[in-house]
Amino acid sequence: MDASIWCVFAAFLLIYLTRLPVLVASRRQEGFVEIANPREQQGRLRGWGSRAQAAHMNTIEAFAPFAAAVWVAHFGGADPGLRDGLAVLFIGLRVLYVGAYLTDLNPWRTLVWSAALMCVVGLFLSPMF
Repeated sequence: MDASIWCVFAAFLLIYLTRLPVLVASRRQEGFVEIANPREQQGRLRGWGSRAQAAHMNTIEAFAPFAAAVWVAHFGGADPGLRDGLAVLFIGLRVLYVGAYLTDLNPWRTLVWSAALMCVVGLFLSPMF
């Protein structure tokens, strides 16, 4: 299987890995993790916990465009080196993005997010090259 396909799987796993800091923050802030209504509890998170929730939600939002872009690149006949390189770079940038979000590195967070978005755009356009 191509590296880009594995990267889709990695992006999928990132959704659940970014959930862990939210659970930790919920437990620290309120002493428990609300099972009956977790979204209400997540809405009460502040500081690091709120950023963890936002990073988690953004990871969910980024998954579908990335997966679609890999599909377009793969079935559009894009150069495998370009396709795989952009996909691996996207995953690395998304990991950096979550770290920047959690540590409140605002200007870097935006730059890393923008670079990851450019990887998705590049994947969509890669069959043309």
